[in-house]
Parts: sequence; structure tokens; C-alpha cells
Amino acid sequence: MTSSVKDLSLAPGGHRKIDWAARHSPVLNAVRDRYLKDGTFEGLTVGVSLPIEAKTAYLTVVLAEAGAEVALASPGPFFVQDDVAAALAERGVTVYASSDNPPEEADRELERVLDHGPDVIIDDRAALTRLLHTTRRHLLGKVRGASEETTSGVAKLRAMQDQGVLEIPTIAANDARCKYLFDNRYGTGQSTITAIMQNTNLMLGGKRLVVVGYGWCGKGIARYAAGLGARVTVCEVDPVRGLEAYADGFDVLPALEAAGFGEIFITATGGRHVLAREHFERMRNGAILANAGGVDVEIDVDALGELARKRYEARRNVEAFVMPDGRELHLVGRGMVVNLTAGDGHPVEIMDLTFAIQALCAHHLANRRQTEPGVHLLPREIDDRVAGIKLQTLGMGVDRLTPQQEEFLREWRE
Repeated sequence: MTSSVKDLSLAPGGHRKIDWAARHSPVLNAVRDRYLKDGTFEGLTVGVSLPIEAKTAYLTVVLAEAGAEVALASPGPFFVQDDVAAALAERGVTVYASSDNPPEEADRELERVLDHGPDVIIDDRAALTRLLHTTRRHLLGKVRGASEETTSGVAKLRAMQDQGVLEIPTIAANDARCKYLFDNRYGTGQSTITAIMQNTNLMLGGKRLVVVGYGWCGKGIARYAAGLGARVTVCEVDPVRGLEAYADGFDVLPALEAAGFGEIFITATGGRHVLAREHFERMRNGAILANAGGVDVEIDVDALGELARKRYEARRNVEAFVMPDGRELHLVGRGMVVNLTAGDGHPVEIMDLTFAIQALCAHHLANRRQTEPGVHLLPREIDDRVAGIKLQTLGMGVDRLTPQQEEFLREWRE
């Protein structure tokens, strides 16, 4: 099957982006050289659903070079860099993605990936896995397993498992320590703040910034914002996480209370409508809203539009909503994942770790090392292997326990 992209003439720019990512991905390169050249992927098909930008592109290139047929689609048109999609099509990856496609076409593009009959799936928001269990059930028997990239996707997979409908092995790649401790925390923190600052051209120092959700993504956002001088307030539904935010030096308040004084609001919950009509009605003039979470409905954009008497483009990637009383609220990146819809995503070095994990997950599943249906954690030794490789690339390393120390830790007697 041939790729379906916007414009193949855009490929040179995409090649430059992919080459830059490759140059700064020493861990994925080491995984490629040490593990992926063993012939495991020869003759296999890998179906991928990920935002299409340079780092994700390089992961698919590595898998294709290892012998896999790779088919790729994006979760939606707003997550597609057309030059990168064109470059991938020239590099032998089958791509179904264009920023011009209507959002409702996203599922069809994902189904086209599944129509390749993948042996292994690398998923985002469990999109391919859910379609596999609904509109493409006849392909279930061929799939050896899937690995899931996102917190929200893992939640969907666990819901499927709890309801007894998950029929393939899945690895919660998101729950690997080398993923969430770095990608979710540092990657989301830096790239979210960068996207908001670049698209608004405003400073953070002194501003009241509200982070809704204090999981690993929220922790990273709060940390980076505070480092730039913002006065951070955290909103949570989990009292332990709220207490943790307080111990980290942040105010903790209900979202309705924070809505009255916040100047910048960033959601990072994976939940639905955590900023809604009642919050918009209290927000001050000029408030900025952005979503960093893994689902596109954390901010109720429909309600925001219904409240507004007028809306217009204030800046590139910034839409102004004029309230009946004249207040303006500014939405960055359409209320979708702001670091991708209004930026270049996480730093390369962060995604180098994440995609080394994903490559090894795919290798693990391709070798049928996990055969039981359900949600599984990444084997600890794979996590340790990736961290060890990263330290080696930095010229660093860690100690090892001596046999006596290991014995001491195992023994309970004095």
C-alpha cells in the first residue's frame, strides 16, 4: 500500500528534522545496534499510532531498518507535521496522515494501519487497540501484543481489562520508570511551558499560574513554571497529591477558587471538563488556557465557545473568546495537547529514552515473551538496561552491590 500524505515535495525539511533527532538519540541508536539487528522484526508488521513529528518518525525509521514493515497514522490532523510525514514516506514507512484531513477522518486512517495486519502495535491513547477490538476484530488473532505510550491510554486499557474485553497482551510503556519519571515530568514540564511562552510571547515571572492535576505531568509543569518565577497554585482531587504539592512549596486550592485569580491555567489530568463553564465565568480578563493532558476534552472548549459572543485569532495558535461582559479568555493550541499542537513536542533527549523503551517493548512482544491477555508492566531489566545505556552515553555509571551486600539485604536474621 502507498502512503497518503499532504505533499511529498515537503520531504527535504522533514529529512532535516529526522536527522537532527537521530543525531541526539544515543540510547535508541544503541538499542538499535545491540538488540534490534537480531532479525526479530524481519517479515513482521508494526502498526503505529503516534503524533507525527521528528522523534516519533525516527522510531519508525529504526524499526523499518530492523526489517519491519511499518504503517503509521496520527491520532488526528493537529498532531501531524506534513514535512516529516513526507520524509517518512520516502524512507519506506507507510504513512496515513495529513494536517489537511478533517478530524473525523482520524479513525479511518488508524483503520488503514490495522488493515496491514500488524503483528505488533505501538499505540497512543489506546486508539489502535480499541479499534482492533471493535471495527477490526477479525485481526485480533494475528496481533502478538501492543505497547501503550500514554497515561490516558493505559487507563483505557485497564478499563478494558476490568470489563473482561481486552484480548491481547499489552505493555504499559507509559508506566516504565524511564518513561514517566522523565517524559511525563521533565518532558511535559519543559515543552508545555515552552509552547505557551513561544505562542503568547509573554513572561511567566510573577504571574499566577494554576496547574490542574498533580500527577507526573503536573509536577513537571509546576516545577518548570516555578523555576521561571511564576506563583504556582495546584488543583487536585486526590488529597495525598494535594498534600504533596503543598510540601513541594505550592498553594493547593479547589479549581473554582483558583479560577478567580489565575492568569494562566494548564490542565494535566487525563480527565474530562476539569475546566468548564463555571470556571470560565469566574476567570479574569486576559486569562490564558492550555491543556497538557492526554485527552482533548480536559478544557470544555464547546462550553467556552457557547459562552463567547465573539471569537477570533489573537496570535498564531492562540484563539480569543470574548465573553458577554467584555472579558477575553485566550486558548492556546485548540485545547489539545499544547506541546504538540502549538510546539515541537518533548525535547529529543527525553523522547530518546521513551522510544528506546518502546522499541524494546516491541522487540519483547515480537518475540512472544508476553502472551497472556491483559495489561502488563515492562520487565524491570528492560527499564534498567535503558537507564544504564543513557548513563554510559553521558560518561557516567552507577555502583553494583557486592555479594555480601546482596546477602545482607536478603537475610532477616541478625
